[in-house]
Amino acid sequence: MTNRMIGTTGVALTPLGFGTSGLGDMPDTYGYSVDADRAAATLRAIFDGPARLIDTSNNYGAGRSEARVGAVIKSDGLPSGMTLSTKLDRDPDTGRFDAARAWASLEESCARLGVSQIPLLFLHDPEHARDLDEVEGALDALFEMKEAGRAKAVGLAMGRLDIMEPMLKSRPFDALISHNRFTLLNRSASAMFDYAADAGIAVINAAPFAGGVLAKGADEMPRVTYQEATEETLAPVRRIEALCARHGVATGAVALQFSMRDPRVSTTLLGVSKPERVAQAIGWAQMEIPTALWDELAEFPFESADPEANREYKAG
Repeated sequence: MTNRMIGTTGVALTPLGFGTSGLGDMPDTYGYSVDADRAAATLRAIFDGPARLIDTSNNYGAGRSEARVGAVIKSDGLPSGMTLSTKLDRDPDTGRFDAARAWASLEESCARLGVSQIPLLFLHDPEHARDLDEVEGALDALFEMKEAGRAKAVGLAMGRLDIMEPMLKSRPFDALISHNRFTLLNRSASAMFDYAADAGIAVINAAPFAGGVLAKGADEMPRVTYQEATEETLAPVRRIEALCARHGVATGAVALQFSMRDPRVSTTLLGVSKPERVAQAIGWAQMEIPTALWDELAEFPFESADPEANREYKAG
């Protein structure tokens, strides 16, 4: 896969990367559990493949994701050219997210991962902090970490666009992560991606499968953006599935390449929780998709509102 540099930071991204939230065992979010052995096998499959971005976070699975990633790095080493990404998080008990908490979060992450420097470091989910005003201190700390050499590139990773967009414009971020908001079903992040592309901010588009349904199918996984879905909510999914079936193409391949073919998107970030899903994703990224399918798909309606507006957020 071709490397894409993040500005002048020296940090490289491949068009496909893998997220590890599910590997931290988060059944409240995904509806299933992942044990340590399965997580380790999945990480090794990622490390053996061509994608060179692996992403985690301080609060994924109450630290289990980072700990499991760190354990495999300790035993196997980090593959050559692999960019390691993690995120600063609020205090899980109090919601505090000031400068002191940001520094504590960094040290916790480095200890779990077994590293002293994070190549790509994000401020994560400030919308869930107890006080948005004190997040300004955490943002100051994020950029101090870059200046101190504790991070090479820094970014913003979150959900709510009404908070994210003005925050993104307030500081010289190197990258962003947005999830569930640029998919076959929803394009609410499109204007923000326009801004980022013009500003030279690397766009990492996460969760192109809308929480998994576009990869596993509406029958197997009747959840959209981590929420139980009604038949009305699943109707657009089934329409896309029918189109893909007519053309003999996997829906997951179309959902993935929809993101990867967008010129604004530097990397498409997939969550995986089984080793075989890694090979499947790489195959989907390379699958030939008929132009006629893209032409028909362009006529399909899509949502522009926040897909998680009514989500009951749980960290686990």
